[in-house]
Amino acid sequence: MAILPVDRVRIIAKRKDRKKILEFLQHESVIDVKDTSYEQDQVFKNEDTATEVTTFNKNSEICEDALRILNYYAPEKSSLFSSLEGRKTIDASVFNEETAKHDELMKVAYKIQSLNKQIEENKAGIPRIENNRTALEPWMGLDIPIDFKGTKKTRAFIGILPGKETVESVQTRISELCPQITGVDVEIVNAMASQTCLYVLCLKKDAGEVEAALRTMNFARPVKSEIVPAEMMDALSIEEKTLMEEIKEDEEKIKALAPKREALKLMSDYYKMRSDKYEVIHELGQSERVFILEGFIVQKDEKDLEEKLNENFELSLEFIKPAEDEEVPVKLKNNAFAAPLESVVESFSLPGKGDIDPSFISALFYYILFGFMFSDAGYGLILTIACGTLLLRFKNMEPGTKKFFGLFLGCGIGTTIMGVLFGSFFADTIPVVARTFFGKEITLWHWMDPNSDPMGVLRLAFAVGIIHIFVGLGAKAYMNIKAHDVWSAICDTVFWWFLIGGLVALLLSSATACSMFGMSKAALPVAAGEIAKYVAIIGAVGIVLTGGRDSKNWGVRIGRGLYSLYGVSSYLGDILSYSRLLALGLATGMIAQVFNMMGAMAGGGIVGAIFFIIIFVIGHTLNFGINVLGAYVHTNRLTYVEFFGKFYEGEGKAFKPFTMNTKYLKVKNGETIKAKKESAK
Repeated sequence: MAILPVDRVRIIAKRKDRKKILEFLQHESVIDVKDTSYEQDQVFKNEDTATEVTTFNKNSEICEDALRILNYYAPEKSSLFSSLEGRKTIDASVFNEETAKHDELMKVAYKIQSLNKQIEENKAGIPRIENNRTALEPWMGLDIPIDFKGTKKTRAFIGILPGKETVESVQTRISELCPQITGVDVEIVNAMASQTCLYVLCLKKDAGEVEAALRTMNFARPVKSEIVPAEMMDALSIEEKTLMEEIKEDEEKIKALAPKREALKLMSDYYKMRSDKYEVIHELGQSERVFILEGFIVQKDEKDLEEKLNENFELSLEFIKPAEDEEVPVKLKNNAFAAPLESVVESFSLPGKGDIDPSFISALFYYILFGFMFSDAGYGLILTIACGTLLLRFKNMEPGTKKFFGLFLGCGIGTTIMGVLFGSFFADTIPVVARTFFGKEITLWHWMDPNSDPMGVLRLAFAVGIIHIFVGLGAKAYMNIKAHDVWSAICDTVFWWFLIGGLVALLLSSATACSMFGMSKAALPVAAGEIAKYVAIIGAVGIVLTGGRDSKNWGVRIGRGLYSLYGVSSYLGDILSYSRLLALGLATGMIAQVFNMMGAMAGGGIVGAIFFIIIFVIGHTLNFGINVLGAYVHTNRLTYVEFFGKFYEGEGKAFKPFTMNTKYLKVKNGETIKAKKESAK
């Protein structure tokens, strides 16, 4: 339940062992390699590995593209929950055996890409054929090639005029433009509202004037063709059929390569691993015969790593305590109760220098805050059973996914508890069913009913909020004390506890104030209120006097102290924010009750039961989906703003070990590296 202590690590070894040592460290996954610059060093230099990194990344992308193509034409059979099964684990010997065939498998990837490219090109040819066929259809009545130029003594013009024309209208227009020419023959091949396809024949000596006249009439030539349109149409049909056959043939060739899918996944991971390794090589300091690796390691892994390295290699290994002010990467370790909250913390920011791991204290409230807002035992049981079943069924799911379902398992338990306390099981489903179908009145036990006593639930929400905020302030005090700054703990936490706690107690001792929250009398005696008043005054005076303690000027100090005291309005706003616990809880329950009421409108009997079940399933499914999202969002909001805002700064850097960063496979550690001292010599 803490931030694991991290040390610096330095490895100095022979350059000829670099490959084996790096592969060993990559499989061990315990060192976060530090990017160290040796630009100013006369002996050690950084090796430029940009070309190798680019090449390996490109190969990985080629394999990914081949897998994408393969999955399109030959989809991989998978279950609904296949994404929860995690990466497949393979033995290191199998991994080494398969990666030895990398050239052969890359040829498979290239072949898949090539076949897909040919398919895309052929598919692109289909619309072209359709366009040509569409363009040819108006010319099907022409029994000569479209690019026919005429005979020895004549000149032919085959083309298109805009609009719908007739033989007479064309001849009349030509006669107007060329009155001295009379020997012009016009044939309409096809006439439509938008265009007219025609064939014009004249003597060769008149060709120039006739062409000029046609150009004036906006004459346009169609696509040239050396064969008759009907024959061209047949040729296009044959070409289309050929392309379709080639597409089908290439698709079958791709499908035939489906057995190579797992090998391609392995190769994609292999090249990503090699890319990562060469990025690390760039970060090493290297001389002609020696290399230096520097980084960070979690203390609990030091002994095991030292034993394995000394057993397998000749090298110098040194663990160094980081300086007090040195920023080191952060790795969290929590028990099953708090570990799911690590994902919530990471989404905000990892702990920075001087921070504590807030996962455990966040978990103490997170599940209850979520349950307060979701507030239905039936919904909580569904969430608990669903998440618990998935966690038990899929043991190999990825750590991030496991934390996600673990988080909602805790939220489900919290929801179930709050639902029981509020007497809500799918809202009032049990009383409605008993009344509608059995004619009996049943009342579920409840500690507090949000519908009949909303002010009581609001008081509870504010109480939870105040405790939540006070614990946040307590965490800040703990951090100050841990840093040997007890005075800051008193000034920044204790005085605020006095002020806020005193004001709350003072309000609870006032009958008028309590009546505003639905209470018939004061919750505390007047004497307690008097004590609370002085406690609040002590807190306020303490804040004014110490809020600007960094300044030696008392005028500035008091001014800053008064400004700090104004922060009480911020605390008031934070406390009021917890009213959303009541609001979302009421929303969940009231919407569910409306669906139950709608379902009971058909009355008892078989028809009524069927109608009720349909409305129940649809209505509660919608209500569950909407409000589980709302509860999640607002629980995070209360955690990030109201809680973390009191003590947590974050801005820590995650511990990212040099590891086998794979997408598809997990390589079983053990036999991958065979590097004994004897073989290293």
